[in-house]
This record gives sequence, C-alpha cells and structure tokens, in this order.
Amino acid sequence: MNEIKLQTPVDPGKGRVALSLKDRTMVLGSCFSDSIGRRMSETGFDVSVNPFGTIYNPVSICNSIARLSSGVPFTAKDCVKMGAGADLFCSFSHHTSFARRTPEEFLVAANSELVKSAAFWKDTKKVIITLGTAWCFEHVGSGETVSNCLKIDAKQFRRRRLGVQETVAVLSSMMGRNPGKEFIFTVSPIRHLKDGAHGNQLSKSTLLLAVDEILQMFPDRSDYFPAYEIVLDELRDYRFFADDLVHPSPLAESCIWSRFLDFALPADEREEVIRREKDNRRSAHREMHP
Repeated sequence: MNEIKLQTPVDPGKGRVALSLKDRTMVLGSCFSDSIGRRMSETGFDVSVNPFGTIYNPVSICNSIARLSSGVPFTAKDCVKMGAGADLFCSFSHHTSFARRTPEEFLVAANSELVKSAAFWKDTKKVIITLGTAWCFEHVGSGETVSNCLKIDAKQFRRRRLGVQETVAVLSSMMGRNPGKEFIFTVSPIRHLKDGAHGNQLSKSTLLLAVDEILQMFPDRSDYFPAYEIVLDELRDYRFFADDLVHPSPLAESCIWSRFLDFALPADEREEVIRREKDNRRSAHREMHP
C-alpha cells in the first residue's frame, strides 16, 4: 500500500552561515524576527532584537543598520507627533512601541537603546534579517522612507512598491558597508493582505528575487532560510495560523524554530538549545501541591 502524503516537505538543508550560542547576533525586521529573536533570547543566545522596534521594508531595515553603525543620536528634529489623537511622540525611524508622552521622554528612550545597540552591533558577527514587504511609504515633505507612518494622515505619504533591482541595490550596499558580518535572510510568511492578495504576492516575489541575487553576489557570507516556503507550502493548513488567518500560530512558530535550529546550528549546540528549552518549561511549571 502506498504511503499517503499529507504535506509537501520543504528541506532547507544545512546553512552556509552557521550560528552558535557563542556568536553575538543581531535580529532585525518584521514581527517574524521578533518571534525568532525572542526564542533565541530565551535559550541563551547573545542576541539583540529589533532595537528600533518592528520594521518591515528593506530600505528602513538598512537605514536602521546605518544608524547602528554610525551611532548618531536622535535629536529634537527627529521627533514627530503621532496622529489619530494619540498625543504621543515618536520618530519615522521607530515602531510605535517607542512612542512617549513628550519629545524629551521619547529621545531618552530612543537614544538609550541606540547607545546600547550600537555597541552591540560593533561586535556583532551574525545578522538575521526578515524582510516583510516591498511596499513602502515615503514622507512627501522630506522624501524619507519611513519605518512607520505613526497614524498620520495618509496624504502626507507616497506609497510605492520597491523594484527588484532597487531592493538589490539597497541590500548590497548595506552588506558592502559591513564586510565583517554574515547574514541570514528570511522573507516573512505573514501575508500583508491590506495590499490585496495579488499585491502581497508581488511584494513577496520582489523580496525573494532580490535576496536570491544577494546570495549570488555574496555567496561566502549570506544565506536564506525558507520560512516563507515552510509556512505557505508545507504548513498550508489553517490550523497552523492564528485566529486572524494571517499570522502563524504558536504551533507553526515552533515548527519553524525547530527547522531553523536544524538549518543554522551544529548538532551539539542544537541539543544544548533543546535542553535549555526543556529547563525553561520546567522552571515555568508550578506544582499544584508543593
């Protein structure tokens, strides 16, 4: 009797860029980066995760890396009052999780994190970047590609989709300025359905094609982990999605995490990470009758 197959497995193989618990690793990008980064932190990796908050498009991610490299502090001219009656201040370089009641409070929070993260970046050897979308928003007044529109009137922004070669140029320039670092790229499996189903596919396709060119340009220090393909091809069942039917469920995140460990870590360190995860679960468990 022939075996019944209920999935089409995606084999990522063994990565060219190897991670280690001993590495100093920076994780940047979309909320998929937050998920991977959180698990790395919980299992003892020396990791910094999204020091400017969650960022989605390639230009903003590369701008964030440029800021980490320069360490140039944020000033009053970077402070922007949020819209929609939020009565909070943030910047176009940050996620709204950095928003504060006054410009002064925002600058303290933003620059405190920048000082810490810039020092971490200096000694970082491995970088994980998750690209979320090729769609970006440019501020009409300044021409700046923003990381977040801060709930400001849409008329103040120009929305456009990056082209493949434009994305390649941005990413290759970033890698050229950081020759001592190795990069693992992923494309977020989270669908941006506000762009429409077709618009989302065009966006993801742009990112996938651009990353493929980067891997050919920098074969010795770049790699790609197929999180997008694992979720959309192998785990293509809504039981692997959250209630919004867009974000991966905790079960899907666990599957991807396990596959990522196989992809990126040597076998002995993978076993150590699994041991630490078990220890974490035991320490979180409270006995009902101590």
